[in-house]
Amino acid sequence: MTYRGHAGALAKLGLPLIGSHLAQVAMGITDAVMLGRYGVPELAAETLGFSIYFVLFIVGSGFGVAVMPIIALAIGQGDEQQVRRVTRMSLWASVGFALIVMPLMIWSQPVLLAIGQEPEIAALAQVYLRYMAICIIPALFVVVFRSYLSALERTQVILWITVLAAFLNAALNYALIFGNFGAPEMGIAGAGAATAVVSVASALVMGLYIWRQTPEHEVFRRIWRPDGEAFARVFWMGVPIGLTNFAESGLFSGAAVMMGWIGKVPLAAHGIALQLTALVFVMYLGLSQAVTVRVGNAYGRRDRDHLVRGALAAMGVSAVLAVITITVFLSMPEVLLGLFLDPGDPEKPLIIQVGVGLMFMAAIFNVADGGQVMALGLLRGLQDTEVPMIMAVLSYWGVGLTGGYILGFWAGFGPVGIWAGLALGLFLASGLMMWRFWVVMLARL
Repeated sequence: MTYRGHAGALAKLGLPLIGSHLAQVAMGITDAVMLGRYGVPELAAETLGFSIYFVLFIVGSGFGVAVMPIIALAIGQGDEQQVRRVTRMSLWASVGFALIVMPLMIWSQPVLLAIGQEPEIAALAQVYLRYMAICIIPALFVVVFRSYLSALERTQVILWITVLAAFLNAALNYALIFGNFGAPEMGIAGAGAATAVVSVASALVMGLYIWRQTPEHEVFRRIWRPDGEAFARVFWMGVPIGLTNFAESGLFSGAAVMMGWIGKVPLAAHGIALQLTALVFVMYLGLSQAVTVRVGNAYGRRDRDHLVRGALAAMGVSAVLAVITITVFLSMPEVLLGLFLDPGDPEKPLIIQVGVGLMFMAAIFNVADGGQVMALGLLRGLQDTEVPMIMAVLSYWGVGLTGGYILGFWAGFGPVGIWAGLALGLFLASGLMMWRFWVVMLARL
């Protein structure tokens, strides 16, 4: 297959995934925009609360994400029975993880106070997190279902379910945050309640589709029966993926905590800039997941030439996206930041002033972020997860968080210094992981 053919196949598989991720991020942006117009304390608390929830969710999602490369490899090898086994045990692992972390969300205020957050923000964040605790099991189920369908290259249905969920989330937010359509005015609790309803609905609809449209795998047949071998495979593949995700998401959550030490205005600006960068990140993520499926299939067939050409095509697409990102972020930062704020808010000029500096750093580190997520997708397609996990921890925490603290506080650069540290960590991770794929892993094939 030519490079153009690879790029076309990647687009066919990846564009619906990108669209579904964008729709999912749109839910978070909807929360941020509406809470930003409701009040700055609520926006700051949602930023902090969602950062905590996302760290826990992203670790647990490792068991769901592991389904994708395992199934892609199994399909390449013609092992259809493995598809059902690992999907069912991924659901088991997701439930077990959720039950462990739910108490941390329900009783989060003491933890937030202990790490130096303002009492008002900590109290509001706990209100939000108690609703998010309801979300975590259905949200993790959605990850499993999405990975299963992606590995089967049925990505269109993922897109449409997620788009409908985004519209439902916007309507519920509008009703419950502000008290419209006869609903009670719940403020930040309304944002959490809306997300809970949407998460449950998404899991039910996606599960129903799988039950009706993929009967050949009988995913839910005797789902209560344990399968030790499949569970172990999901667990040992999922834990490194989850910890890698934790290392990266912890980098941004740690930055949110440091922003909270400075004040609610930098924390609010951080939240807005992070939502904007997330829009670009999920585009890389969709491409990365498509690459995982295609590399996994090629690896199962032991087709090295197909694998290498697909990897080069994916990197080319990623480079084009990076150029577009830099152009948009540097040319109109005030316009983008202003979309999240009430025009009459007296703190709007201060938030935008801080946010412009963060958007400059975001334009830089999105290049590295795209590189490292593409490298992770390539490595996962080869079933390589443990060494990338170690690289992620060293890069994100050893360099990213430490560098952010030094530049932000010791060197006196404030919020921009914190984000400069993030950029350093991401560039190191990108370089290490690309080296591992192109130099180490390909030499073994």
